[in-house]
Amino acid sequence: MSEIFKSCSGIPYLRLGAGEPLVFIHGLGEVKEGWSHQFEFANQFDLIIPDLRGHGEYTSPGEISIESFARDVISLVKGLGFESAHICGLSMGGVVAQEIYRQAPEMCRSLMLVSTLHYAPRELGKLFIKLRKLRAENKALEAITESSAKVCLYSWSKENFENFSKFYKPNKEFFFKAMEACLKVNNLTLLPKIKVPTLIIGGQYDTVTPIWIQCMMHKQIRHSEFVIFRNTGHIVKLEAKDEFNEVLRTFLNKHKTAS
Repeated sequence: MSEIFKSCSGIPYLRLGAGEPLVFIHGLGEVKEGWSHQFEFANQFDLIIPDLRGHGEYTSPGEISIESFARDVISLVKGLGFESAHICGLSMGGVVAQEIYRQAPEMCRSLMLVSTLHYAPRELGKLFIKLRKLRAENKALEAITESSAKVCLYSWSKENFENFSKFYKPNKEFFFKAMEACLKVNNLTLLPKIKVPTLIIGGQYDTVTPIWIQCMMHKQIRHSEFVIFRNTGHIVKLEAKDEFNEVLRTFLNKHKTAS
């Protein structure tokens, strides 16, 4: 069973299992429980799964930025007594994982960057935010969740919609601030400097962060591995959970550092 904790700095997080530390970082609008299909990694790893600022139970966040998200995760891992951990991030969480490497490369035993991006052209980002705000204007949260599910998922099955809705809980007060933070990212010069084992994962029909973006990231991180999941959208960890977990476990087992 997972247990919910709060760090000394007030960061809510789940912790379960034992072994090498493995951090899962959720995406925009998600909550930490969205990694429930990956709780099985607790049979081999010490899982640390935080809520990012403005998400889930982290409702008094202060500054919303990729830098502050990363500082929180670094503080949490260090506060738990670890000098380093395996870092896995989905979408916005993948952007945070890259920022963790920028701020504290020695903390990253490996990186798993899932359905994420490394750069957003500024004008395109502004247009994207404007469009999303117009779509969300005067809509109930249920309607926003349904439209987001249709964008993020490839298979619109009832099961996938229900699973998506359980863990997609955007906080209207902070959602667009977090989105704006994502779209300010520019890691064009960072990626070639990444030296730790890196796995990049994309979904074949991802319309949020299309796989050509992950392909570019793979080319920039020369030693990285790149896996594309067929017949999936943006939320690979949900739509192909068994295959996703198998790929992640194979990668992690290759790069375990503890005896």
